[in-house]
Amino acid sequence: MILTALTVAGMLLAILGLLPLQGPAAGFFSRTGLSLVYLAGGLPAAWRAAVALWEERILDIDLLMVVAAVAAAAVGAPFEGAVLLTLFSISTTLEERALGRARRAIEALMELRPETALRKAPDGSVSEVPAADLKVDDTVVLRPGARVPADGVIVGGRGSLDEANITGESMPVAKQPGAQVFEATVNLDGVLEVAVTKTVEESTVARMIALVTEAQAAKAPSERFSAWFGQRYTVAVMAGAVLAFAVFYWLGRDWEEALYRSATLLVAASPCAIVISVPAAILSALSAAARGGVLFKGGAALETLAAVDIFAFDKTGTLTTGKASVTGVVALDGDERLFLSLLAGLEAHSEHHSAAAIRQEAASRGIAPIRVMNVITRPSAGIVGDDDKGQLWAGNPRLAVQMGAPIDHPMLKALAADTQTVVYVGRDSRVMGAVTIADQARPTSAPALAALRESGVSQIVMMTGDRRPVALRIGAELGLKPEEIYADMLPEDKVRMAGELATTTRGMVAFVGDGVNDAAALARADVGIAMGAAGSDVALQAADVALLSEDMGRLADAHRLARRAATIIRQNLVFAMGVMAILVTGGLFFELPLPLAVIGHEGGTVLVVLNGLRLLRDPIRRGETKPAPKRSVHASSSQPIPRQAYRRKVPRRAN
Repeated sequence: MILTALTVAGMLLAILGLLPLQGPAAGFFSRTGLSLVYLAGGLPAAWRAAVALWEERILDIDLLMVVAAVAAAAVGAPFEGAVLLTLFSISTTLEERALGRARRAIEALMELRPETALRKAPDGSVSEVPAADLKVDDTVVLRPGARVPADGVIVGGRGSLDEANITGESMPVAKQPGAQVFEATVNLDGVLEVAVTKTVEESTVARMIALVTEAQAAKAPSERFSAWFGQRYTVAVMAGAVLAFAVFYWLGRDWEEALYRSATLLVAASPCAIVISVPAAILSALSAAARGGVLFKGGAALETLAAVDIFAFDKTGTLTTGKASVTGVVALDGDERLFLSLLAGLEAHSEHHSAAAIRQEAASRGIAPIRVMNVITRPSAGIVGDDDKGQLWAGNPRLAVQMGAPIDHPMLKALAADTQTVVYVGRDSRVMGAVTIADQARPTSAPALAALRESGVSQIVMMTGDRRPVALRIGAELGLKPEEIYADMLPEDKVRMAGELATTTRGMVAFVGDGVNDAAALARADVGIAMGAAGSDVALQAADVALLSEDMGRLADAHRLARRAATIIRQNLVFAMGVMAILVTGGLFFELPLPLAVIGHEGGTVLVVLNGLRLLRDPIRRGETKPAPKRSVHASSSQPIPRQAYRRKVPRRAN
């Protein structure tokens, strides 16, 4: 900033010496101003170019600009050279500050971390301590409006938390004892006690920042190509400028004019805008996605997701909640409360997922479980125990047969014909009733699938190890056709299917799973996407893209953002090459003045950067994506960046 300010000041002095002033004063201001421009704007650029050439064997674009400015001064046009250096310095500063916004977008999460926490001692006293001093198993007290100082689990109190900064959830999330909370989220109401499960260094925010920093440093294929092309093209530009000088001189121009024209071509043909057009868009997209709760493992994952036209989904825990819930209760004697009380008392001794669903259903109705003793589990059948009136049992038809209890009651036959899991309940040899249990589709799954179809995705399939009737029921709720549903699949079957989809369709395949059980399929697909990865080390590392929340709509948002980034990259490249072609044509055939070539070159570079920065304001950060149209269910998702060649995107100065 200081060097750019000095360069601009020198340019203003030079202008004063040319226009309003005359005589010795004009000469003094002109010489002083031009000297200041060449010193403040030229020497630093020349030094950077020399260091890059000596240490990294990289021919930096800075060198092209300095050579062009010196050539202009050598032929008696120092003012034109000063204009070049001034605009080059201004545009470089603007680019650095603009791209700094993209880097700071994720680093701003650091500022959200609270510096202190209220730690509760074993004797019940509360003291304020630095958040960095918190250890695992410490208990902290969260008052309304306080930020969570470290990842943890609620052990006391109920309330709502704003998790927008981490998962991208636009609405507050209700929390109760046992629920997980993440660092830097905000406690909106209620007083909570949280047991710390991860230190500040291992928190979700710390891992997000580390992953995004690595992603920004990793180069996408288009970035690598633009850097590869830019290096070779710049060498060609230098050679072409020398050749142009020889041709102009051979055609009868004097050496000064020939050197001036070749310097103009040197500026016109410089690939600054082409090289920076790709990283400007990718860096902005990665930062916007991270603030919206979507982590890409680099620009390559972003570009690949943009090209995906086949999505394969795991069912349980991905398209569905992964948590069983009671969908129906049949008490043959009509007393559902007593029936659920008996069943909840029996299932209180079981760790099965269906037992958890039954206990939750009883608790939600305010029903207290009765006391059941001598509980034993019968493998692949159910559970048996005793109360003060006899033996209770709950399980599948095999257990009913073992207990000698007929299940041919018409109401029970109707349940057996359904696509949901049925748990029969009885006392001794008499059936008392049954409950149906099923996994439920996420409320966001159907709209997300519809949005993906609307965006042009050619094929969506669902894979599950569940029974086909159950898969068909979930698929129908989500608008999937029977031929798009694959059931009774083992993990290796999902891997094989992901490969077959890519082979038979010759398209890019994305597999969406939970990041743990589906790790092999995630690795086999062109893009592996993990759902609900916040707080899960395995999920964050298993996939190319991690959706921190369990909102399936984030997948559709991420796919749309990736495609938008690809569109902006194409826009930038077409614009940059078009401007270059016009400037080169003007320099060769139409006596293009050097200042005009400078304005076109630097202006085009700044414009492609600003166009890429539009992605920073993508609605994925605020959850404001356009809702998908309704469809029928029968109709068929802080560390500096290493210096690279032609690094118009990296800081050149620290002052």
